[in-house]
Amino acid sequence: MARPQEFDTNEALHQAMDVFWQKGYEATSLSDLLKAMGLSKSSLYAAFGGKRDLFVAAFDAYRKDRVVEMRQILGQPNAREAITQFFRKIVNDTGNASSRGCMSINQAVEMAPRDPEVRSRVLEDFQLMEDALTATIEHGQSNGSITSNEDPRQLACALVLAFPGLQVMTRAGADQKRLDEALNRLLASLD
Repeated sequence: MARPQEFDTNEALHQAMDVFWQKGYEATSLSDLLKAMGLSKSSLYAAFGGKRDLFVAAFDAYRKDRVVEMRQILGQPNAREAITQFFRKIVNDTGNASSRGCMSINQAVEMAPRDPEVRSRVLEDFQLMEDALTATIEHGQSNGSITSNEDPRQLACALVLAFPGLQVMTRAGADQKRLDEALNRLLASLD
């Protein structure tokens, strides 16, 4: 008879996610994961498979959490304020030593170029963001909180293209004033 599992799978998965998010896939060792998760090697393999399987599960958990957060922010009644808040959240992390950026953007650079499964997930994330921003812009144009007459999909596409740049500049420690100016210019496309 197999021994019953003595740990919370979801909690262990989120602990692994934190390690992968902070260090990246390649720099994360099995010992890093075992220490963070408080598991034995046999428990990790029994519950999650190998390191790559664990990474994919942790990345999916991250992605699920971020979609909920994005929809919550972009679902606010004032579309212009919602989009501003969505992007302001990025630049407000500047100078924060614990800022790890967006895990999807991190993986767009680290693994997506050589891993089709990760690439597919990253591209899906960009599409979800574009779709959510398009719907928010359409809502804003209909209620007047966004005054631009530009095509909502085209505006959303431009915002999605800017998203990784803001993430990278924030992680690199760019000057807050410069980030604010760039963000204000970007958001002016909604007016």
